[in-house]
This record gives sequence, C-alpha cells and structure tokens, in this order.
Amino acid sequence: MIDNRPDRWDLEADFVAVGSGIGGLAAAIAARELGLQSVVLERSPKLGGVTALSMGELWVPDNDLARARGIEDSAERAYRYLARLSLGYGSDEAIYNFTLHGREALAWFAERIGFETMLVEGCPDYYYGVVEEAVAEGRLLEPAPFPAAELGEWRERTRVSPQLPYGMTHADIAAGGGVANIARWDFARMGERLARDERCLGPALAARFVKGALARRIPLFVDTAVEELIADGRRVVGVRARREGRPYFVRASRGVLIATSSYERRQDYNRTLGRQLELGSMVFSAVDGANFRLAGPLGARPATVPDVTSLGFVVPGEEDEEGHPLWRSALQTIGQPHVIVVNRRGRRFGDEAFYRDLYYAVDRIDGGRQEHPNFPCFMIFDRQARAKYPIGPILPDQRWPEGLGMVAESLEELARQAGIDPAGLVAEVAEFNRHAREGRDPAFGRGSRPWSHWMCGDPHQRPNPNLGTLEEPPFFCVPLKRLGGSAIPATGLLTDRHARVIGWDDAPISGLYAAGNAAARLETGAMMQSGISNARGMVHGWLAAHHAAGCPSRRLEEALAELGGLPGAAWEVVS
Repeated sequence: MIDNRPDRWDLEADFVAVGSGIGGLAAAIAARELGLQSVVLERSPKLGGVTALSMGELWVPDNDLARARGIEDSAERAYRYLARLSLGYGSDEAIYNFTLHGREALAWFAERIGFETMLVEGCPDYYYGVVEEAVAEGRLLEPAPFPAAELGEWRERTRVSPQLPYGMTHADIAAGGGVANIARWDFARMGERLARDERCLGPALAARFVKGALARRIPLFVDTAVEELIADGRRVVGVRARREGRPYFVRASRGVLIATSSYERRQDYNRTLGRQLELGSMVFSAVDGANFRLAGPLGARPATVPDVTSLGFVVPGEEDEEGHPLWRSALQTIGQPHVIVVNRRGRRFGDEAFYRDLYYAVDRIDGGRQEHPNFPCFMIFDRQARAKYPIGPILPDQRWPEGLGMVAESLEELARQAGIDPAGLVAEVAEFNRHAREGRDPAFGRGSRPWSHWMCGDPHQRPNPNLGTLEEPPFFCVPLKRLGGSAIPATGLLTDRHARVIGWDDAPISGLYAAGNAAARLETGAMMQSGISNARGMVHGWLAAHHAAGCPSRRLEEALAELGGLPGAAWEVVS
C-alpha cells in the first residue's frame, strides 16, 4: 500500500463516492442515512451518469410490488436462474449475494428516500420458456415519473438521454403497441410530460436519486475529475481530484467508492480488456476506464466475463452534446417484422429478435478461414418496414436521410451496392419469406420467445409478432457497426460480498469499494438481463455504505448457514 497523503485537505468527509450514477448516489445516500458525512464527486458537468442514459429498469427478484400481486418468486429461484445462465463465468456467491440483497436494498430506499417504482407489466425474463427458473413477469421495475422541478438549481445539471423517449413509461409504450408501433403512441401525453419536464425511464431513475442526495444536503461536485486515490500506507483515506484547474484533495476517513462506470469510450481498453474492435458508443466521453487507473496502483485485481455488445448505426448529421456522432441502437429495429440481418454472403446468422443470440454470433471467429464470417453485417428491409415501423429514430412518415445506407428497386442491385453476394441475399430472402408467411423461422427460432414479442414485436402482426416478408420494393440496406453495451463491460474490478475491491493477494483493499459497471459482472457471467446493471449498482452502493459505516450486512452469512450452503442449481430446459 502506498503512502501519498497531502500536506492538507481541501475537504474532509467520512465517505466519498466517485461517480454520480445510481451506484455512487445510492452509496452516498445510504452512508448519510447511517450517520456518515458523504460527498459525491462527478467528472462530467452533469449528474446521473450512465444510469440516466438507460431505460431505467431494475431487475429485482421477489420484490414487494410483485409479492403484492401474488407473483411467486424467491432469491433462491432467481439465483438458480442466473447461475444456470452464467455458464460458469460468474461467481455463485456473488450471484446469491445479489439476489438476496436486491429486494432488501430496494425496500430500504423506498422507505428512506421515498423511491417510488412500478412493475413493468407483461415483461418476462429473457429466458422465460427456456429455463424453468425464469418468470413471466414481476422481476423488472421502473421508476415512477419524476417532476424535475423538484431538483431546483440541479435540474439542468442532471442528465437526460438523447436516445430515449423519456416522456413515456414502459406502460405508455406498451399501451401504444410497443416500440414497433411508435406511430400509435400517445404523443399528447409525451408532450405534456416533456413540457413540464416530468421524466421517465433512466432520466427519472437518476433524478430520483439526485433528489435523495439533495434532500440530505450531501455535497455534489460536478466538473471534478478524481485522478488518484490517497492512501496512508495501510488503507485508502481520500482522493486527489482536479477542480477548477487545480488539485483538490478530499479526505475520506471511512472509505472511497469507485462508481465511475466502465471503459467503453477507450478503444484501446475495448481491445485489451475485452475483445471488441472499433466499438461505437452511446455514452459520454467520461466513461473511459477511470476505475482501473484509480485502483490499479493499489494492486486491484480485475476480472473478465464475456462481452455484452450491441449493433448500431449513425444517422448522418446527428451529434451528441459533446459533438460526437450520435449512435443509435439497432437492438429493437432488427427484431421488427420485414427486417433481417445478413453477413457478406447474404446469409442470416442468428435470431434478430433476441440480441443475446445474434450478438454472440456476430463475434464468431471462423478458425478455418481465420475471419469474422458475420462481421461486417447489414440490416435489410423493404417498403413495408419503412411504411409501418421506426428504423431507429426515423419514423415511417419521415424522409429517408441522405447518405444512410443504400436503396434499390431490387435485392440484386441492393446487394451490389452494399458489397453483399447478390445470389446469396436473393436466396436467403426467398427462404425467409417462405417461412415468415407461416409465422415460422426454422433456422433460428425468431419470434418464439415471449421476451422478443414484448421487446420488439408488433402485436398487430399475424401470425408472428416478429416475422414479416421482405418483398415490396424499394429495398433498403443499413450497414451495422459494433455498438457498446451502454457501458456494460467485460472487465471490472473484482469485489467481495461487501463491495470491497480485492487485490492480487486475494484480500480486500482497506477503505476501497466499487459499484455498478466499475465492478466485475460476476453476478451475471456470460448472461445479461435488462435491469441488472442498475440494480447491481444500487445493491453495491448500499452494501458498501453499510460496511463503511461499521454495520455490514450479514444476510448472506445467515442465508448460507440456514441452507447449509448455496441453493441447489437445479434447472430444466423446456420446449
């Protein structure tokens, strides 16, 4: 352990949270409620972090709202679900620790800060119908709409998302027919919410925790970049930040929490900490691996699990608030009827309506030919899709942007323009159309998962919400690029059951904690489930604060003692 204490401190506190997403804010609030003086340091000009760019979902098994509805669930059942799907890349202890504490942490914030959530009704687990321990609904929640005026002077300094319809709840979207039927949404309601700045989804989740911090008069610093952890030779005791152009030293007598998210905006980190090449990103530039630069000098140990990536594209002329190209996710678009994704041979290679299947296939390496057979890849659709569905941000009645992909009157000409094998594309579309008319996809099972119907299907499309032919010209092609998983990383800092960062000696680094995407995803391993990233940030922050305050949770020890070990991982594949 190093000793780099300064001659003086500019600010003294008990607990310092580095980062203002749900992990940092939850930790600061919990620490304050437990009697510690806490402070939040944010590098960017706005609060909310990547949390504000998310859909605002929280995956919390056996939560109180689900219980009130009579939905049967348990931490043990959720543990078996995650443990089965992690494929051994996760940690069984970390998984159970998360499923045990999710409900407890959520209820704690509901009681202490009035954190109001709603069930996302009708939303099944990703693998419902495949894995026995999945549930049809009840584990996914979202924040209730939040009037941003309650943030006062912090209203404009709390982040919103340029990609999300944050004037709508999941229930509003579902009532309008889902993402595929955006033209049928209640835009009057959306307009009313936006006019009075009533935020939903991720912006609401971030704002509710910002409000919780403000109500407790927790100091919130923006434009304050933490550059170094300070230690006294035995434990972490503070940070060195840069504020208003000069060093700014903040003491943390009880601990420092790293909640800086991941490294998605650093291409060299993407290549070396994961295996993603030239990754596009929907997040802001501060998400650049500060967690490793801060904790690395103290011997923090990283841990890696399989990547979570997406596919996306950029509409010519669109930029984010930093002047960078504004990336749009193709996740929901490619699962809509009349849309397919093909490789250079013109062939489909996965279930477009279930991104967990398709995106692993994108990364496949053909060892015989030493190539990526499925990348680059291309989104292909016809006039039917343009007439009925949004293509990313482009609504059916909007003019097609000049310079976005290719347009042709025939599939052969479209393929020639895009560099796709014409014969392969024509044959693939003919085969796809033959089965789509019957509502089937024997090649990849598209449209067979309840989650796909909920996420990107058209409930008015018969006989399958995710299938429709491609046969009406003109035809369109949009080349797709790898897009980051909204800062959900392959690699993070290894932590224990109290969110303490672990060193290469397998011991906790005293006084150092990590939360959310800054910490390794050992709760999920090879799988991902919407809402887990936000939920694990909340749980990590809550656990870290309790430990720093001297009242660590004993829930895991008690449960293990009661069960005599981890819950059995029995699972069953069903047709």
